[in-house]
Amino acid sequence: MDIKQIIKNSGFHFNKQFGQNFLTDEVLLENICDDAGVDGGAVLEIGAGAGTLTRVLSRRSDRVVAFEIDRDLRPILDVTLSDCDNVKLITGDVMRYSMEQIEGLCGGKYKVVANIPYYLTSPLVMRFVDNATAAQSMTLTVQKEVAERLAARPATKAYGAISVAVQAVADVKLTRILPRNLFYPVPNVDSAVVRITFCRDKFGAVDTALFRKTVRSAFATRRKTLLNCLLSGFGLDRERAAEIIAECGFTPDCRGEQLSVEQFVALCERLKGVQ
Repeated sequence: MDIKQIIKNSGFHFNKQFGQNFLTDEVLLENICDDAGVDGGAVLEIGAGAGTLTRVLSRRSDRVVAFEIDRDLRPILDVTLSDCDNVKLITGDVMRYSMEQIEGLCGGKYKVVANIPYYLTSPLVMRFVDNATAAQSMTLTVQKEVAERLAARPATKAYGAISVAVQAVADVKLTRILPRNLFYPVPNVDSAVVRITFCRDKFGAVDTALFRKTVRSAFATRRKTLLNCLLSGFGLDRERAAEIIAECGFTPDCRGEQLSVEQFVALCERLKGVQ
């Protein structure tokens, strides 16, 4: 199926508002499905585009629920997905659906596979991190820098609050780099595929609200020491903040970006009762 020709014949005009850059290489699409571990079961695709990835997901899974926000793509999808009987296509914004509605459509455990624009990555990921109960994993094609941020390790430039928030409940792996010339039309940046495999009890029971406050405070100003971040974020006096840092086994001048996710969990435990 010549997807590019179908798009041209339809008279479709790409909409920059939706960050539309499609992958058409069949081998690459299969590789992305391999990265996602799609082999039966249910898949939630966010951003069906022209249906190139949707078709491959349809062949490799029992059921695909595919969202596409751009109604102008519906005529193209009606053609490209005409033989995909196990695909439920929803023309609408997935962010306007409740998580209960989304997971109801998936009908049990599912994997998320998506090629999404930069502007949507953080809110989409955090929505599933915070609210999804049946999602097993998210395999996302995103801007390369964003993928690196999600998978970043401590004491690196890319490591930040979102790295810690996601890695607290999931294992994150950058699986492949995608040069910009693999997309149609060609975007201005390279992309990457990142897999987020949920394991929500990896650090046991954690007070989510307190953990988020701890992480936000630690990264509020990257040049500040953790001690000063605790002073401003929790209203602690300097002596008590220094005691908590010492109790965790951290150096007095350490900074938030130097702490592992496990160390953030330990710090959160020490901060209970001082909010």
